[in-house]
Amino acid sequence: MTIIIHTHNEEKNISDCINSAKLLTDKIILIDMESTDKTVEIAKNLKATVYDFPKSNYVEPAREFGIKQAKTDWVMILDADERITKELAKEIKSIISRSQLNQSESVESVTNSTDLTNLTNLTHFKIPRHNIFAGVKWLKHGGWSPDYQIRLINKKSFVNWPKRIHSTPVIKGNFGLLSNPLIHYFHGDLSNMVNKTVIFEDIESELLYKAGKKTTTKTFFRKFLAELYRRLIKNLGFLDGTFGIIESIYQAFSKTITYLFLYEKSRNKKN
Repeated sequence: MTIIIHTHNEEKNISDCINSAKLLTDKIILIDMESTDKTVEIAKNLKATVYDFPKSNYVEPAREFGIKQAKTDWVMILDADERITKELAKEIKSIISRSQLNQSESVESVTNSTDLTNLTNLTHFKIPRHNIFAGVKWLKHGGWSPDYQIRLINKKSFVNWPKRIHSTPVIKGNFGLLSNPLIHYFHGDLSNMVNKTVIFEDIESELLYKAGKKTTTKTFFRKFLAELYRRLIKNLGFLDGTFGIIESIYQAFSKTITYLFLYEKSRNKKN
């Protein structure tokens, strides 16, 4: 199998990411989006195959490009701030091995990989993530767990990855769920969090604007309070302590920024 990693200035993360990927395979493809630091140099020293790709504010085009470069039947998508564990690598190896032994049978779907007896019709798998806030706190509440992501894909069934932010890949066939998580070190500091939010939410607001979505000042309050309630109260984000509270407030802020940008775009058009 092949692991696909996309990067842009990830010199602090890429070494640990690639070394964790080697728990699963030596076939590692790095899709680099115009890094200006030592990301590419480090990756090449670790024997990853590097492809250049135009810089984009979202990763979906780079992921689709990377999948197309792989020569193996199975591919796995890995972000630079994610890590594969020994347990996850073992589970994935077992999945692939067993799927190759069950070509003559079929199943519709599964809910847990430990229950699998037949994998023929399973063309992709969702992997849970442990989201580690600021490198120290696993957020178990607030809607952050189990955080399933489609990451393990049979390339023969892959159709495309829609070129829009936060889209999911189009894949023929049925999916399964893995048991062991990816470790995701997200939101390292508030400054980077805010910078990424400005970029991502501006893109989201543009999509809403093109779709004709309307917004008013009341929308700002409604979106902020609804997201804060969902994260902090309904999904028990407060149980994760200070970090859970910070993240709940931040997600409410992030949601609101989208509609502030949308409001600005709408006013600019009128003017």
